[in-house]
Amino acid sequence: MPQKRSVLLFAALLVTAVIQFAPSAAAAGTPCATVPVSAPAGAKIESVQAVAQPGYCGITVTLTHPGAGDHVKVLVALPRTGWTGRLQALGGSAYAAGEFGAPLVQAVKDGYSAVTTDAGVSADALDTSWALTAPGQVDRPLLTNFATRSVHEAAVVGKDVTQRFYHRPVTYSYWTGCSTGGRQGYSEAQNYPADFDGVLANAPAVHWTRFAVATLWPQVVMNQEHDRPSTCVLTAFREAAIKACDARDGVTNGVVDRPDECGYDPRSLIGTKVVCDGRDVTVTAEDAEVMRKIWAGPTDERGRQLWDGLPKGADFTWLAGAAPGFPVAVQWVQSFLEKQAGFDTSTLTYAQYTALFRQSVREYDDVIGTAGPDLSAFRRAGGKLLTYVGSDDQLIPPGGVLRYHAEVEHEMGDVDGFYRLFVAPGVEHCGGGRGAAPVNPLGALVGWVEHGKAPATLAAATTDGKQTRDLCVYPRVSRYTGHGDPAVASSYRCR
Repeated sequence: MPQKRSVLLFAALLVTAVIQFAPSAAAAGTPCATVPVSAPAGAKIESVQAVAQPGYCGITVTLTHPGAGDHVKVLVALPRTGWTGRLQALGGSAYAAGEFGAPLVQAVKDGYSAVTTDAGVSADALDTSWALTAPGQVDRPLLTNFATRSVHEAAVVGKDVTQRFYHRPVTYSYWTGCSTGGRQGYSEAQNYPADFDGVLANAPAVHWTRFAVATLWPQVVMNQEHDRPSTCVLTAFREAAIKACDARDGVTNGVVDRPDECGYDPRSLIGTKVVCDGRDVTVTAEDAEVMRKIWAGPTDERGRQLWDGLPKGADFTWLAGAAPGFPVAVQWVQSFLEKQAGFDTSTLTYAQYTALFRQSVREYDDVIGTAGPDLSAFRRAGGKLLTYVGSDDQLIPPGGVLRYHAEVEHEMGDVDGFYRLFVAPGVEHCGGGRGAAPVNPLGALVGWVEHGKAPATLAAATTDGKQTRDLCVYPRVSRYTGHGDPAVASSYRCR
């Protein structure tokens, strides 16, 4: 091919935008300056800026999509020294799409080039003001950014900027995220299977359109039953369930390892006296019925289950605490379903709630449902998907990801070769709680991707470090062997 034609074709394929920026005083390693950046398909580059930070160069690429009127920031943080050849993308939480704080800095310290995005929406995880372009009208381009598009574009931009900065391509790329970040990781595996070699997606908000309404259920129950048990009564139910089902794993430690198999009946607490703020309160039949419905999960007008409820053993504070309830659920109903920022969710009847649940699935499942069970393209691409979820997850009950895992197995058969799920008994949302949480799940994923070492267990520890446990690949569970220190992982086996 003639040289001129080659140059023209190369230029056409790049479709690059370059904005020169006067770099800060050079530190050790590669100078911090802007690089040419290729626009992802369907996007245009508005600006590229470079800012030297302690230990790394931060390059911010601002994208827009014709007709959307959006301004999406993608930050790529590049270690000045010690880059390992790896890229790590970081997900967000609630309604924030990315992570621009300490986890990004830590990724750089660990030798990764790091990338994250704001998706063009608010950096405040509990702000959905961006959702409504006008009364009754949802901003679909921004929702698409938040749901799927921006994470993919961050992967594209992150790899491009990293290659241009270091003059060599990324060797391995990883996704890391929990909650919304976990959902984003699953979205990548479902929709853009070649973006990442490894996806660490914990406590994922998959089946978003169902989960986001289901977590409002406890408030609807209490409002409609006209009975709002006090915090101490709710705690009494929780502790009673733990006491009833604690010893199933062979040791009594205040943890229910399989809440879905805990048959505790809240009616057994009726008539019990509970001390609340120095006075005796008697647990009523109405309290027990509220508790039964919260644990059972939302149902339709015929009593058929719509989704999973709060797991037995989990904390009630977020979902069944003070009104109006879990902000993610309240704002989903207000901004995306009722399309009224000030809508009062406390007025919802059971029938209205059921209608909203169905509307959520009908109107948004194809945008943000994140529930496609066919991961065959991800498997063909050689990708590895690793997830852990706490059995005491009080914000995104674990039933959603357990259900999704079963759907993938039904679709694809045995999935252990590329997709492994671990349940952490007693662990709350993204960590914490009474149980042992994984101590280095990203390291386990790296070993799987780069050395073919599929994790049979995940090393875990409690927050105080006094108890260790090896988490088992779902559906296997850890059981005490009957001898040895019950606080030490070696005293347990996966069964």
